[in-house]
Amino acid sequence: MSDVDHALQQGSIADLRATLLKRAVSATEMVEWYLRRIGTVSERGPALNAVRIVSPDARDIAARADAAAAAGRVRGPLHGIPVLVKDNFLSGDGMTATAGAAAFASFRPRRDASIVRRLRQAGAIILGKTNMTELADYVSDAMPSEFSGGGGVVRNPLGVAYGRGQGSSVGSAAAVAAGLAPVALGTETQNSIQAPAVHTSIVGFKPSAGVVSRAGVVPLVPSQDSPGVLARSVEDAALVFSVVAGADCADTSTLEALLAPAAPLDHVRGLRLGVPRRAMAARPEFEGVMALFQDVLAELSRAGAVIVDPCDLPSAEQLQDVRSSVFRTEFKAALDAFLEDHDAPGGIRSLAELIRWNDTHPDRIPYGQSLLIAANETGGLDEPQYRQDRARDIVLSRAAGIDAALSAGAAEALVLPMSAAAKCTGKAGAPVLALPAGASSSGAPFGITLVGRRGDDLRVLAIGKAIERVVGHRIVPQL
Repeated sequence: MSDVDHALQQGSIADLRATLLKRAVSATEMVEWYLRRIGTVSERGPALNAVRIVSPDARDIAARADAAAAAGRVRGPLHGIPVLVKDNFLSGDGMTATAGAAAFASFRPRRDASIVRRLRQAGAIILGKTNMTELADYVSDAMPSEFSGGGGVVRNPLGVAYGRGQGSSVGSAAAVAAGLAPVALGTETQNSIQAPAVHTSIVGFKPSAGVVSRAGVVPLVPSQDSPGVLARSVEDAALVFSVVAGADCADTSTLEALLAPAAPLDHVRGLRLGVPRRAMAARPEFEGVMALFQDVLAELSRAGAVIVDPCDLPSAEQLQDVRSSVFRTEFKAALDAFLEDHDAPGGIRSLAELIRWNDTHPDRIPYGQSLLIAANETGGLDEPQYRQDRARDIVLSRAAGIDAALSAGAAEALVLPMSAAAKCTGKAGAPVLALPAGASSSGAPFGITLVGRRGDDLRVLAIGKAIERVVGHRIVPQL
């Protein structure tokens, strides 16, 4: 493998920018390389089915990027860098946006999502869209994360199936791991970036809810939805986050978001990292990876980190047991509003009409649509039960949850195996960074997640960079 091929398949954004600046490769050649790899790895060969559609404009945009660079004009930190985006991001370039639903197969948005526009302004080339779990995994409580009626089955390049509850950004995760693009965008409402990241041995960063605009993204639960990044390194995730984060008048939540400043960290010495055990890391489903987790903690301790263990959330048991109406209530209200705003994509004007469409196309919903039906029965955002549930979620996940644990342990971040805190971080709207940390003896990927207070995104990324240098270890697929 040549140096250029290695940079394209496994290198960082900085590596790719260096190859562009040295004229070792052009943006046009880079785009052609990734399009060929999508053909040989996603469409044929191992047939990962990670990429649903490629952009009809990618080659032209790459040519313009090359011409601009030759004239000394660099648009931004992602100039000439190909990026894949999840299929729930709208783009006005002729690509459809289905959110994984066959009912929306003909939906061609007229404009870019705000986050896509920010990528373009930074010089990125939108290469295409990745397959995702249908409607961000809110169709059926039996449907595996690898499936969508509109896109089929996404295969993990590491050979581990994306099972039930492993998050909907599976195509973006598989694409980055397989070297189909250096970076991809995903979304997370509860575990849809962190879970695919740890199960695919890549980095995933879910920002605090409201820090990155959701305008032009097919919604799930607006109070929890957060677009984020899947990448090969924390450095790349942080770079892309710096491009896409910020205020957007089209998403008023971003006008209120505040990010706490954070200084870079050169080492982990003195870092206080809390370990939530009770009803979190200690849950039975993580017994099989606990030895790996203990090894990570021991290695961090040897490097000088202070491991506060346990560092439990006072509300941990309540969070695991709570049954909330927030998902189903917000989903119906948000989807109905989205469909109205976009002139009934595919002729579908409401959740009720989507359910009827699915009933007439049962082959597209082999796992049923129990979650859609339950959502359609809700009465709206003014329901007292919804308001009570959302207020309780915030208290349990923030004040009596993440914030309380960090304060009690005087910890700077919480560290957990795999996506053990996903339910809590989703409700809290807290930042989460997933890091690959090797594999089990059977070869199954293992990762950890770092969690901070809402608004501590920059601090979590800085801590993650330092931790990555100590325990970060990607398992690169052999395709």
